[in-house]
Order: sequence, then C-alpha cells, then structure tokens
Amino acid sequence: MHLPPLFRDRPRPVQVILGGVIPLALGAVAGIMVGISAGAYWAVGAVAAVGGVLAGLEHRDGWGGADRGVVGGAIYGIGLLVAHAIAGTDATVSLGSFPPLLAVVTAIIGMLLGALGGRIAREIRERSGDQERPGPLASH
Repeated sequence: MHLPPLFRDRPRPVQVILGGVIPLALGAVAGIMVGISAGAYWAVGAVAAVGGVLAGLEHRDGWGGADRGVVGGAIYGIGLLVAHAIAGTDATVSLGSFPPLLAVVTAIIGMLLGALGGRIAREIRERSGDQERPGPLASH
C-alpha cells in the first residue's frame, strides 16, 4: 500500500488546508445538515470520520495521528456549532444539554480516529521496511 507523504513534509499552505480548512468546512456542512436532516448529518459525520483515519496515515505513528486528530476534531466541532448557530435551525438530532461540549467530544473522537490511522501507517511502514529512525520520544 502506498502511503501519503508525511504531514510535516508538506508545504505550510497545504498543511493549513488539510489540517484546518477541510475539518472546518466539513463541520460547517454538518452544522447546516443537522438542521435539515438527521441522515445527512450522520453521513457528513461518517465522511469526517473516514477523513480522520486517512489524516492519521500522514503521520509516523499513532501519537502524531492523535495530535492531528484532536485539533481536526475540535475544529470540526467548532465549525459545526458555529454553522448551526448561523443557520438558526432546530437540530434534528440532540447536540447535548450543553452544545459547546460537542467540540470536546468531536476532539476526542478525532484523536482516536487519527491515532488509528497513525498506527495503521506505522504498521504498513514496518511491514514494508520503510522505517525512519524514531527519535527517543517516539517509542511510546
């Protein structure tokens, strides 16, 4: 399996788009969909979840993927809440009794999905013999 380039090796504008703009845009779409259709909201969430795992593949291991996932998940959750507030619609699914907590929940889910992707990438690299020497802190 061919892995994407490491996130840290990408140009800064690409990092901003992949790590910030895309999660924000997906969150905004989810925020609009939550007021229109529960099914569409969950479908956008599923796309975002797959994207979280794929984003983790751009990291050396699960720790790097988790770091990226927590940030992407938080941005997704904030985008969702802001877009939903701007749309001014009633949510078709529960956003919880304290909706701002949703950003924390999406950050945790993003962290887990990114870590999964990073762990998968590490396994693929180890099996293909394409390993870079980890630093002293990378052995967690």
